[in-house]
Amino acid sequence: MERRPVDVGLAGRQHEAYVAALRAAGWNVREVAPADRCPDAVFVEDTMVVAGGTAVLGRSGAGRRRAEIGGAERAVLDLGLEVSRIKAPGTLDGGDVLQVGDTVYVGRGSRTNEEGVCQLAHLLGGRRVVPVPVNGALHLKSALTALPDGSLIGRPENVDTSVLPFLRVAPEPSGAHVVVLGPEHVLMAASAPRTAELLAADGWRVTVVDIGEFEALDGCVTCLSVLVPATG
Repeated sequence: MERRPVDVGLAGRQHEAYVAALRAAGWNVREVAPADRCPDAVFVEDTMVVAGGTAVLGRSGAGRRRAEIGGAERAVLDLGLEVSRIKAPGTLDGGDVLQVGDTVYVGRGSRTNEEGVCQLAHLLGGRRVVPVPVNGALHLKSALTALPDGSLIGRPENVDTSVLPFLRVAPEPSGAHVVVLGPEHVLMAASAPRTAELLAADGWRVTVVDIGEFEALDGCVTCLSVLVPATG
């Protein structure tokens, strides 16, 4: 992606609107402590994978991002989650992990390697883990995500579709990025109006937020949060 200067003030306002959308959908929001020396820490999704009562802390293939883990670990411990870790030589970013029911798709690319996939599979126990080669996208969830019914939507040119079930093609690149807020409710970026219109026509409730300043840094709506469903 072509780089451009980021308007930090506008980014702050966009982040506030993103958080407000989560709260309006009924989610309690807890912020991870700021990491001023880690500007990518706003993309908190990459630090962990939450499954049930466990948070698996990642180990990014981008070494500069590994310092982000400390704040993320404190946040999940405050939630009462058990903590496991991806260990060297494994690498794994949370943005490469898409959980759909009992199946976990894990992208293999520049940030997550085969050893990281194997360690995650072991830590997740009996769940079905499907490695998905990724090309031309930073993470798996840069290329595809899932709707509330478990169906996949994305950009087939960026993933090995032979290991996937049916993949609905998103009209815009950012249309591949969907956050499931509820059983019939999704969050999407304002940069994907055609995809949002199609999903709304299919009966999904679609909330749209502008995150243009984060998209300028290869971010998307999934990157800015980790949703932790109540376990009872």
